[in-house]
Amino acid sequence: MYPLRRNRRLRTNEAIRSMVRENIITPNDFLVPLFVVEGKGVKEEIASMPNYYRYSLDLLEKEVKELWNMGLKSVLLFVKVPDNLKNNQGTEALNPDGLMQRAIKTVKNAVPDMLVMTDVALDPYSSFGHDGIVHNGKILNDETNAILSEMSLSHARAGADFVAPSDMMDGRIFEIRSLLEDEGFHNTGIMAYSAKYASAFYGPFRDALDSAPVDVKDIPKDKKAYQMDPANRIEALRETKMDIEEGADIVMVKPGLCYLDIVRDIKNEVEVPVAVYQVSGEYAMIKAAAEKGWLDHDAVMLEQITAIKRSGADIIATYFAKDIVKLIG
Repeated sequence: MYPLRRNRRLRTNEAIRSMVRENIITPNDFLVPLFVVEGKGVKEEIASMPNYYRYSLDLLEKEVKELWNMGLKSVLLFVKVPDNLKNNQGTEALNPDGLMQRAIKTVKNAVPDMLVMTDVALDPYSSFGHDGIVHNGKILNDETNAILSEMSLSHARAGADFVAPSDMMDGRIFEIRSLLEDEGFHNTGIMAYSAKYASAFYGPFRDALDSAPVDVKDIPKDKKAYQMDPANRIEALRETKMDIEEGADIVMVKPGLCYLDIVRDIKNEVEVPVAVYQVSGEYAMIKAAAEKGWLDHDAVMLEQITAIKRSGADIIATYFAKDIVKLIG
């Protein structure tokens, strides 16, 4: 009862605020997305993602060593595939000597204890920029799953610790888990993009990988036929529970900030780790506003990451990982 209880006593100074803080950010919270390209000596800044880069394999090796020395122990790999290797079936995804497979080996050779997760989807390999095979204007589900399963197996053989299907095809977790088990990869984990929304925040990422849907007659112009409707909430729980039943070890919500209610719903319902992807558009907005002098870059960055963790995220995939680790010391 006031005045015996004054809540502000626990906010008096930084020492007490730090002592009673409910959510603490550490390097162990982060999964670092990395973009990989062919070539040598390549470190290309992504125009729509300031201070973020595509790396050739030789500089990828240097980057992962730096991450490890900073205390960042997990990476999520994406590859930018040359146009001449793209087709509707994404066959380059199954090449044992493909860029992704070589990237996995590069990271593991450079830092053997680094946890390597890999993107599993056809859009980087698709001539149409879709996450699945396109036929008569539709995205085929089961035929796509067959390729995603083989793709996951190829990543496991190259040394991936986890595969991360980001496609939102129905039943793909079961297909992937079954094939990995049949081939003896019992310890290869699956991080499922379980609640991936058809968001407008993905634009810079698609620039980074040249993976946007193409503007061609009779080809879907967006991914709304397989990614989730941003208006839906209950559906996210259904999708997530199905992925866990099919064998997912970790589930993910993507994007981050606009979907923190979904993160909390899922965290309250499941017993596996919950990941959140703070996506490229969220990153780019902070960078652009800070460049204009409209926001304090570091303060807003840390506030958003704290909000994501407070919502229930056990793992945060973010392009800010290095910046935050430097900031928190």
